[in-house]
Amino acid sequence: MKKDFDKWNIEKKKIQEENFLDVFFHEREIWWCSLGLNIGYEQDGSKDNYRRPVLILKGLSIQTCLIVPLTTSIHLHLLRPSIGLVNGKEAKALISQIRVIDKRRLVSKIGYIDQKTFSEIRKIVKNLI
Repeated sequence: MKKDFDKWNIEKKKIQEENFLDVFFHEREIWWCSLGLNIGYEQDGSKDNYRRPVLILKGLSIQTCLIVPLTTSIHLHLLRPSIGLVNGKEAKALISQIRVIDKRRLVSKIGYIDQKTFSEIRKIVKNLI
């Protein structure tokens, strides 16, 4: 599949220029996030807007946070634990795709996951390193 990096670069420039001073995020929240178009097997955003739901694992500063992208893929894997329903679809955390993002990538909050599920996800992440 050929990727249109030029189109994503236009979107990325818009995100960089916009001012998101009023975006506040917290652990356990699920957000739509502009992940973009990435290299090889790195997780992309989807469709024309390059967005994907993500779970906020930890705030690192007022501007950045550690996230894990979510998927609705049915493929079973130890690093894809279920987190329940997101927008009416069964979602899984893509632990292998964990990354730091700037809060300007956060588009809109979808909701949050329960404390028990969040603790299980954090335990898997801690055992990864």
